[in-house]
Amino acid sequence: MGSAPANVREICRARRADGPAAILAIGTANPANCVLQDEFPDFYFGATKSEHLTGLQDKFTRLCQKLGVRKRYLHHTEELLGAHPEFLDPHAPSLDARLDIAKAAVPELAAEASRRAIAEWGRPAADITHLVVTTNSGAHMPGVDFRLVPLLGLRPTVRRTMLYLNGCFAGAAALRIAKDVAENNRGARVLVVSAEITVQLFTRPEEGCFQTLVNQGLFGDGAGAVVIGADPVMIRTPAVVRERPIFEIVSAAQAIVPDSEDVITMHVTKGGYGGDISTRQVLVLIGDNIERCLLDAFEPLGIGAGWNDLFWAVHPGSSPVLDQVDAVLRLKPEKLAASRRVLSEYGNMFGVTVIFVLDELRRRMEKEEEEGAPEWGALMAFGPGLTVETMVLHRCVAQGTGAAPPDKLAAA
Repeated sequence: MGSAPANVREICRARRADGPAAILAIGTANPANCVLQDEFPDFYFGATKSEHLTGLQDKFTRLCQKLGVRKRYLHHTEELLGAHPEFLDPHAPSLDARLDIAKAAVPELAAEASRRAIAEWGRPAADITHLVVTTNSGAHMPGVDFRLVPLLGLRPTVRRTMLYLNGCFAGAAALRIAKDVAENNRGARVLVVSAEITVQLFTRPEEGCFQTLVNQGLFGDGAGAVVIGADPVMIRTPAVVRERPIFEIVSAAQAIVPDSEDVITMHVTKGGYGGDISTRQVLVLIGDNIERCLLDAFEPLGIGAGWNDLFWAVHPGSSPVLDQVDAVLRLKPEKLAASRRVLSEYGNMFGVTVIFVLDELRRRMEKEEEEGAPEWGALMAFGPGLTVETMVLHRCVAQGTGAAPPDKLAAA
């Protein structure tokens, strides 16, 4: 090696991308089994042989009407539940059987969403350099990330990161990691995949267990995939496919709300997943902290606090959560329309949901005039802790090549 010694700092600088990470493609998928919320109380109490609990079923029916959900998709069907009577008893040892179901179903659902994202991206799956996968539906080794490599035709040298049990902020956390990877590895193309099935939560209703009713009425199954890369290829050549960035991820942050350790919890038990959500505390803590998180994200960029001048991708944990965000930030009714529609059509799919919101948001923007859609936006997700993920997004116009300087927005 006769050349002069390399400067380590120069090597590092040369390996970094020039611009911010961007979302280049989005894909989503759901199980075939669609359940309507109006019909679900009868199904649930029938499947769990709990029809005699008429008062509890009436309570559950009223709850289902307040969650903001119209329909959901579930991997567990009446036939699957019939084959596993142990799932009905929260005290029976059923974890192994539930994990076996997840081990087969989650990678397939994740692969379906990933194939759609890669197809939209337009380049071969082998061009993916990094893979970030998140799920709450199991904890296997090797995991979903390992299984996706042959399912998608990724290279065996793809660099994998697997995230387990991060709850509802998991999708946003995976996007944050992908941003860091893409910006620090020139030419990297990161596939982010979030996939969930909720068979781990299924059990019979019991008097005094309100959280069980919330779990059965709110959560759904699905998978979302996103291709992320910096410095997108903007000119098509015979050898290179032009990339079409959708949103640039300008900044990404995570914050723990103090004294919130017991507000949202989840743990593995012999009968599936247990845990609790203190709904009232969640709403109070979101209300007390959301604006501070947003100001911390936007002020360093020189963007003022004109919340109604932004577009919004908020994880729809439930209808009351969205109502709280609306009230605290004084948002116009249409600002959280994408989040409300995803909640209505799919339920809360944990970390997957925010990817569905991004997909819904970009479809709505494509229907608007270029001048009508806001240039800047915020992505927010809330999860165990209480943990808050906050991202600043920049909308990419069809012919654009990157972010414009951050002009000041009008005060709210």
